[in-house]
Amino acid sequence: MPTNVRTQPPLAAPDRAAPAAEAREASLVAWLRAHGSVAVGFSGGVDSAYLACVALDALGPAAVLAVIGRSASYPAVQWERARAVADQFGVPVLEVDTDELHDPSYAANPSNRCYFCKTELWRRVLPVAAAQGMAVVVDGTNADDLGAGGHRPGAAAAREQGVRSPLAELGFTKDEIRALSRARGLPTWSQPASPCLASRIPYGTAVTQERLRRIERAEEALRALGIDGDLRVRDHGDLARIELAADTLAAWLEPAAAATLARAVRGAGFARVALDLRGFRSGSLNVLAGVAAS
Repeated sequence: MPTNVRTQPPLAAPDRAAPAAEAREASLVAWLRAHGSVAVGFSGGVDSAYLACVALDALGPAAVLAVIGRSASYPAVQWERARAVADQFGVPVLEVDTDELHDPSYAANPSNRCYFCKTELWRRVLPVAAAQGMAVVVDGTNADDLGAGGHRPGAAAAREQGVRSPLAELGFTKDEIRALSRARGLPTWSQPASPCLASRIPYGTAVTQERLRRIERAEEALRALGIDGDLRVRDHGDLARIELAADTLAAWLEPAAAATLARAVRGAGFARVALDLRGFRSGSLNVLAGVAAS
């Protein structure tokens, strides 16, 4: 049986970030202090965890609120990680329920699905932030997210509602955020990206609670086998297309391991299972749909 493998991102130094990244963090602290108080859209991922913890250090707990949007498309394991990080570092948290599944524009799963999801999220978060006296609402979008070829309709929704993205505005790259997170002792520094469960469903296929739960069960079953790092179960009707990180893929192609993997995914509710020989590719459904370059 293959053992856990995690691909660590390259770092400038074992225990501290490069001077340029540290200077960027100083500019973030100044940005936060200039605004006085912030509500952070908090998923518990690498970027939002880093942003919330820097804000906490810069402003203190009375001036920071991490807001988690709970919905059927938000993986339970991600919620657990978000709460664990907040508890560990003392970040004040408030949870709000979002209901994008009942928006026909979202449920139809168009290529700009994320626009409707984020519109619903910020529609819920902004009044909460205002009621708590927070001066600005921010998200964890970084500079890499806005790079060429990216498909980010959710960013448009944030801009429309006045949500700021200080990590992107100040030029933070993902590698810098990981390095700075490691230097701070954040457990999220090496965490794989974990977008919403709906991102596993091809555009034009309706997003339903049943599909989301099946995807979540399948990914949980694969994690239980010891698969670490990047992983996606793409939903193609009765077929699950599994993407694994390149450095773990070969081990799972061995016949006995592949059979174990297939049983786990079928047990989650899929009739057929295919292991994608191209490996994990972030946004691969965007490429298949022609909304992003390959």
